[in-house]
Amino acid sequence: MWLDSHCHLTADRFDADRDATLARARAAGVETLVTIGSGYGVAGNAAAVGLAQAAEGVYATVGVHPHEASELDDAGRSELRRWLAEDGVVAVGECGLDYHYMNSPREVQRSVFAEQVALAREVDLPVSIHVRGDDPDAYGELLDIWIAEGRGDLTGVLHCYTGSLEFARRALDHGFCVSFSGIVTFKRSGELREVARGLPLDRLLVETDAPFLAPEGHRGQRNEPAWVVRVGELLAELHGTTPEAVAAATTANARRFYRLPEAAP
Repeated sequence: MWLDSHCHLTADRFDADRDATLARARAAGVETLVTIGSGYGVAGNAAAVGLAQAAEGVYATVGVHPHEASELDDAGRSELRRWLAEDGVVAVGECGLDYHYMNSPREVQRSVFAEQVALAREVDLPVSIHVRGDDPDAYGELLDIWIAEGRGDLTGVLHCYTGSLEFARRALDHGFCVSFSGIVTFKRSGELREVARGLPLDRLLVETDAPFLAPEGHRGQRNEPAWVVRVGELLAELHGTTPEAVAAATTANARRFYRLPEAAP
């Protein structure tokens, strides 16, 4: 059975068929999904919390996306704390640094990310991390903040990873797992596949980032959790093992990372 460790089930692109999307995921063997609260305005976290409490096998994260760092105010901070205490919420995030689109100034992104790492340490939750930027300093600055604010007490996952093997290995030393999305299946992603091949399977997660980044074979379509299986199959090819072995490993890794209960037999 598979676990989609990062998807956006509350996106409006699922409004017409959210229940059917979940049914297709389960039919494909995806037993558990983590839906990300951030990315739809600070207030949008509420929808992820509500879905996690209403849908079997769905859990939520709560946080402030770097695109929206400038939106965070004291009222939002209070709401974050309240949501993080809700049933079904298993992590802070996704949060981090995005120096590609620059929807919020760098200094604001850094401050809000540092604040969320400190909050995660306070409430003892793992962190889902977004990092992107043509400027390589995004990665270095993110790790510096993580070390300073996490103080070695936190675990994180680099979601939808597209960085270097060297940085990924450094991140593993500081409590991170690494998650791969449909990008790793793209025809142009040969270098990223070598990164995935070079990392230990016991630290890898799989995700869709649905409705974004549909894997090869579904390019141009709305992505959905059922297609996380294609990501896992590609990892199996890279690691010279079976999809079943990758499903077992990545699901166990994600359950351990998010501290999820074991699935019913």
